Amino acid sequence: MPDHGELKKRVFSAIERRRPEIVNIGDRIQQTPELGFKEFKTAALVAEVMGSLGVTPQTGLAITGVKGVLSGSKPGPTLALMGELDALIVREHPLADPETGAAHACGHNAQIAGLLGAMMGLLDAEAMQELAGRIVFFAVPAEEYVEVEYRLGLVRAGRLKFLGGKPELVRLGHFDDVDMSLMIHTHSRPHLKPVLVGESSNGCVVKMVRFMGRAAHAGGAPHQGVNALNAAHVALAAIHAQRETYRDNDTIRIHPIITKGGDLVNVVPDDVRLESYIRGKKNRAIVDANMKVDRALRAGAMAIGARVQIETIPGYLPLMNDPGLAEVFKANVAELLGEEAYEAGGHGTGSTDMGDIAHLMPALHPAVLGATGTPHGADFELDDRQGSYLTPAKLLAATAIDLLGDGAARAKEVLARFQPQMTKQAYLNYQESLFKTEIYNGETGISEFR
Repeated sequence: MPDHGELKKRVFSAIERRRPEIVNIGDRIQQTPELGFKEFKTAALVAEVMGSLGVTPQTGLAITGVKGVLSGSKPGPTLALMGELDALIVREHPLADPETGAAHACGHNAQIAGLLGAMMGLLDAEAMQELAGRIVFFAVPAEEYVEVEYRLGLVRAGRLKFLGGKPELVRLGHFDDVDMSLMIHTHSRPHLKPVLVGESSNGCVVKMVRFMGRAAHAGGAPHQGVNALNAAHVALAAIHAQRETYRDNDTIRIHPIITKGGDLVNVVPDDVRLESYIRGKKNRAIVDANMKVDRALRAGAMAIGARVQIETIPGYLPLMNDPGLAEVFKANVAELLGEEAYEAGGHGTGSTDMGDIAHLMPALHPAVLGATGTPHGADFELDDRQGSYLTPAKLLAATAIDLLGDGAARAKEVLARFQPQMTKQAYLNYQESLFKTEIYNGETGISEFR
């Protein structure tokens, strides 16, 4: 039986031999970006590659998710290695889809290339014979929380319950057979070290808001109208006025946009719409900020005499990276790239649905340098195929070997130390409790709930 170091060398050599195929996978996905719950071409490619490796894929999970499983020679825990299928909307990106505006300006194509590269390396090196338990290779949909109206349409049609990929997969039971999870993001910040593992990141809820006024001639009879845009402006000012009430260590972020400001310039706007995230470090802080935002939205309606429909939708829970998994991962970074390549970060103010997984099981979501430019920006570019595709493949595979080798001793140790924040049922109950639609009448001060 080879030791872990020898087994990893075999896997790394196998990954390097597969380099052209791995690069082709990542580049092909980059050329055909798809938005969440629409990643049919990308999912088909993942299934095709898994099939070519002799792995029977499970497909159509939460519409587009794909799962392939490798089993070790002995029973043991199940580790999920994950990659995200979706792009986001950045119309100015040079590789954006001209029709949808979708672009891989966050590097999810690199995640899939790394995921399948790790599968190739472990299979080619026959590594599973030396491991206990199972590895689930999971290509998951819809991490980017975009096209909310479209996803709400899927909810109304009964095709979804939750609007994010991993939450929906949890609901459907596709993580019921998983004990711990790991995925790697691409980062583009050269002032940081090549590998970054943060401590935590924000969660969020999502707001869809509609102010309803009364149309009238904007020049001839504005006094006969109720200006929904003015109600929205008052509400936005009230939201801004709340900022000093948030504690610094709760890292609250509220960033609304107006998605519809009216129809015609000579008509008093009677239908104005906003969207926003409310982000925070802890669930209680998010709930508190959400209450204050609702209060500000009602104030805007009351000031102008409009009505406001406030739709609250569960987003993502805060991420807490598991220290036990981070310890194993750090050792592999040191072996592959040197100790100086690793940086332990603090708290990040973005959001990811990996946070939902982290409330249920040990989870780790590090980032590896492989790009330049601004994440979610038109200048984001994967300029280093080794860093974006090959290095993540090696780190995923090597961490799996350390966790599941020696009868899965390290995995069992990590699981023994982990205390879940929620049971699955408590998680589902909490998420469902966040769904709320309120219609507030600014003239009467009366709310109705749906």
